[in-house]
Amino acid sequence: MLNLDKIREDFCQCSNPFEGNVITYFDSAATTLKPKQVVDAVNNYYLAECSNVHRGIHTLSEVSTNRFEATRDKVKELINSKAREEVIFTKGATEALNLVASSYAEAFLKPGDEILISEMEHHSNIVPWQIACQKTGAVLKAVPVNQDGELVMEEFNNLLSEKTKIVSIVFVSNALGTINPVKEIIKKAHSAGAICVIDACQALSHLKVDVQDLDCDFMAFSGHKMFGPTGVGVLYGKESLLNKMPPYQSGGDMIDHVDLEKTTYNVLPHKFEAGTPNIAGVIGLGAAVDYINELGLENIKEYEDELLAYATEKMLEVPGLKIIGTAKSKASVISFVLKDLHPHDIATLANKYHLALRTGHHCAQPLMKRMNVPATARASLSIYNTREDVDKLVMALKKIVELFS
Repeated sequence: MLNLDKIREDFCQCSNPFEGNVITYFDSAATTLKPKQVVDAVNNYYLAECSNVHRGIHTLSEVSTNRFEATRDKVKELINSKAREEVIFTKGATEALNLVASSYAEAFLKPGDEILISEMEHHSNIVPWQIACQKTGAVLKAVPVNQDGELVMEEFNNLLSEKTKIVSIVFVSNALGTINPVKEIIKKAHSAGAICVIDACQALSHLKVDVQDLDCDFMAFSGHKMFGPTGVGVLYGKESLLNKMPPYQSGGDMIDHVDLEKTTYNVLPHKFEAGTPNIAGVIGLGAAVDYINELGLENIKEYEDELLAYATEKMLEVPGLKIIGTAKSKASVISFVLKDLHPHDIATLANKYHLALRTGHHCAQPLMKRMNVPATARASLSIYNTREDVDKLVMALKKIVELFS
């Protein structure tokens, strides 16, 4: 069981006033708040242990390198990868997905091959594949979504064929909260001879993810969506696939030996980590993994499921409110619209009540089109939210409705 009082103490923004008021935060799907433990780890690096990593033989460099590489081991254990070499540090999930689209898809696809995504993808899991198709002559296809916000698996089965070489699917929708049946999707992709890429940005802070159990070929996620710093993320990839892929960028740690005539490349994971990395960010990510492990993902999921059920019930009491995305399996995200009110107006007015909501298309324009809305307001919940927070939101939404009635 989670100690909510202790958790809220860890997240200073839950109680510290900003411009005179405490902000109730409902925007964790955009970025989570950061616990003191993560902030302290980043500050300690800059204030006490600042040095570049790898190749240095002085004490500070060795300490920084050890902390940096310790995070790789922590991530390996968190996602249960076979080897630490399968954990590649990136700027975030967007770069991780671009890496696969560039280094794998552009290297191995040919005209007529197909890439299969879905209508609920974040733009970062659409645009890189569009570019790869433009460069290779491959064809991009998308699995439709029903009005509950669930993948139409019958259509997935119809679209999957011997031409399909890559399937890239989001684990948890950032816009709707839908949890997709990724294990089933991966198994079916493999049976068709395709590799499978999973966008797990919204999964890692909400539920347990085991890459060996899932058997995914690649997985991308961002640190800042799981209580870590911005500007750091991870690409997990099966070692056999990473070894045959060409480098994504060049320079720095990705080299083995450089002559003017020829360069040989470093081994994994450094082959894909060109240039000076975000050292502080990676160390902060390690602290975030420690924090998640301390709380326990099973405990986190149990609490958030309960809070989501409460929030869903209470928000449906607001006159004219419609929830967009009512999948049977959901993470703690509620997208909604209010009759006759634009979502931007909802968020603007909610801000007057010191509530932080996200509004817009949530980088998921094809999904908004499918759901027949231009945009939604979104309340995304995390471990630091409470029933009292939800009550504040519901009260504010009722007042907003009254204002326009």
